[in-house]
Order: sequence, then structure tokens, then C-alpha cells
Amino acid sequence: MPVSERPTVAVLALPEVVAFDLATPFQVLGRDERVELCATAPGPVTTTSGYALEAPHGLDALARAHTVIVPGFGRGAWPPAPELLDALRAAHARGARLASICTGAFALAATGLLDGRRTATHWQHADELARLFPALTVDATVLYADEGSLLSSAGIAAGIDLCLHLLRRDHGAEVANAAARRTVVAAHRSGGQAQFIERPVPARDGDGLEATRGWALERLDQPLTVTQLARHACCSERTFARRFRAETGTTPLRWLLAQRVDHAQRLLEATDLPVETIALRCGFGSGTALRAHFRRATASTPTAYRRAFARH
Repeated sequence: MPVSERPTVAVLALPEVVAFDLATPFQVLGRDERVELCATAPGPVTTTSGYALEAPHGLDALARAHTVIVPGFGRGAWPPAPELLDALRAAHARGARLASICTGAFALAATGLLDGRRTATHWQHADELARLFPALTVDATVLYADEGSLLSSAGIAAGIDLCLHLLRRDHGAEVANAAARRTVVAAHRSGGQAQFIERPVPARDGDGLEATRGWALERLDQPLTVTQLARHACCSERTFARRFRAETGTTPLRWLLAQRVDHAQRLLEATDLPVETIALRCGFGSGTALRAHFRRATASTPTAYRRAFARH
């Protein structure tokens, strides 16, 4: 797709913008979307890293964007200017999707649009966000929260997960996986995964459960149980479950379900296999079970997903 025809993503840099957060949408989305840097007015924007960026666009960019992303920012931009909040509300009212990374949630919260909705931010800022905006349901544990046209994520690396999730929603699993390969990150971490993982790296070579996860990925068509996984890892079920959560931030069964849905997405995109066959290959047992889990995970049906993202 020519650059001029790609959907536009506006990345709104507020004063003391977190440079890592700001760069993430350009890096992850830039090949498949037209990403524009904007500010409350064109010109220099300070960063938390000590240097300034030049924003070529002002708030007018929000009027042509299908997605507006607000990266984290410092106290120099607080409270947000009324014209900024009005522009965010107007963009959302005409159908644009709004997303925040880290403390960008404070700007979205100030619009009132997040009232009553589940909202994610960096765990260090969650208490303050909840105190300032008691109408929000602040979740300090998840990587990102998807409330349809309003999304929010934790800080730093969780912004990558959020942007990959947006790609997956808009362009399908294969495009998102390709972006993940380019940026050398995990292809899919579900929004419900924990922000803080107790033991992200094995203490010694061979001490982690990576081999068992790889073994499970080769057998998604089989009815795997925690007992089988623990047996492969040569430990008790209780120890296995504890170590698995410490390494991944989620439970073995939730992880398995996410891998099965991800595999189903790839098969729906790349093959003409019937839904029932895909269900069996992914370990769901029946098309009915696949449809139920697929809808819960993607807010879509297998048929609608294939219609939108099939590559053949």
C-alpha cells in the first residue's frame, strides 16, 4: 500500500515526553501505517531524556487520524490544556481510536472518556491515576487494556505490546508477527499478562521452563494438561505452576489458550482449512469451542477474521 493511502496514526507528544514511548509507534507501526508526530502546536517538544524533538504538526493531525496515541509525559504538561482535551474528545467523537502508553493515560483520563472503563498505566503511577480520577477502573497489573476505541498500556516495553496488538486488530496476526520479528520482540503477549514478572530470566542455563513451552507449542493439537507439562519439566504440578507464573506472568492454561488462539489466527489467514479442522489442529476440540474462545480473545469470529485478513 502506498504511504499516502495508509491509515494515519497521530502520536501526540506532550512536554517532557518519554522518548522511548514516543518512538515505539513509529518503529512498530511505521511500515503498515502512516505515523505522524504532533504536539499542541508545531515546534520543539522537551523529552525526559534531556533533548528536544521537533513536532511538524499541531492538533490538526488529530482530525485526520484513525488512531491517536499519547505517549508518557512528565509533570511539565500537567494539567493538559483545554484545547488539547477538546481535540482528543473531538477525535474520539468522529470515530478515532485513542490509546495511551504509560502516563499518557493521565491525558486520556482528563478528557472524561475513560470514566467507568478499565485503564492501564505503569504500576508506579497507578495509585496516583486512581486518586486523581476515581471514576476509572485502574488496573496496575496488566500490560495493556483494550476497551474498544479506548486503549491504554503500562510503561516502556508494554507500549510495544500495545502497538503489536493494534497491528493485530487492524491487519491480522501475520503482519503483527512480522513487525515483532523486525523489532526482535515476542510476537504476542496478551494484555492480561502481568507487568511485573518475578523471574524473567532463568537463574542458570537450562533452569527455566522454555524447553517445556517449546514442547507444548509443538503439541497444540493435543489436550495438554498441567500434569503433562509438569511431568515434562520434571517437577511437581505446584512447583511447575509457581515457576511458570514467575517466568511468564500468567498461568500455564491461560498461556496455552493464548498460543492456541494465536495459532488459529495464523491458520485462518494462511489456509483454506475449515473452521472445524482448525479447531482440531489448535487443540480446541470443536468449532464451537474455538468460536467461543476466539471471540473472547479477539472480539471477532473465525469467519469474520478470515474474511478480513486472509492472505490468499
